[in-house]
Amino acid sequence: MTRRGVCLVLASAPGVGKTSVSRALLEMEPDLSLSISATTRARRPGELDGVHYFFRSQAEFDAMVERGELLEYARFLDRSYGTPRGPVEAALEAGRDVLFDIEWQGHRQLRDRLPGDVVGVHLLPPSIAELERRLRGRAQESEAEIARRLDVARAEIAHWSDFDHVVVNRDFDRTVAEVRAILHAARSTRARQPWLAEFVEGLLKT
Repeated sequence: MTRRGVCLVLASAPGVGKTSVSRALLEMEPDLSLSISATTRARRPGELDGVHYFFRSQAEFDAMVERGELLEYARFLDRSYGTPRGPVEAALEAGRDVLFDIEWQGHRQLRDRLPGDVVGVHLLPPSIAELERRLRGRAQESEAEIARRLDVARAEIAHWSDFDHVVVNRDFDRTVAEVRAILHAARSTRARQPWLAEFVEGLLKT
């Protein structure tokens, strides 16, 4: 009676609110767990290897790519990120849903490698002006860095049409509710419940 798990990909430009939405979903959905990525970026204070990320050198990361151990990988802001294959495939087989906080390149690769399992949601900002305001509020950064992040944001937004679902993050609570509705709908698709044919046959015999 176990359904196959769902890969829920949540993507957005930096500053749109992807991380906050992800945290809210994980608190509300006990059957949803966050995919832990491998990364070459430096570990921040309080971060643990294998809990927040699998922290790897660039050489170690490249070796994982060569061995086919990553479902997807990409370069973003001069760092490498990727999703280890083993834990994701095990979760799907066990009927557990996995949340991915990745960029458009990763979503495309994941969809190609796990056809039928991936549901993509792209979050958009209400406006570029609002996105700039949020970026300026996150940290004290130079004008050059803010400009670079906005350029990265525009490049990410340009790939909105790659995704099954698009949500404009005007109101946080509403955005979370909309993404939850997308997840619940994906769980109940006919293809995700292979036991339904036998169940319905039993219903019709009674």
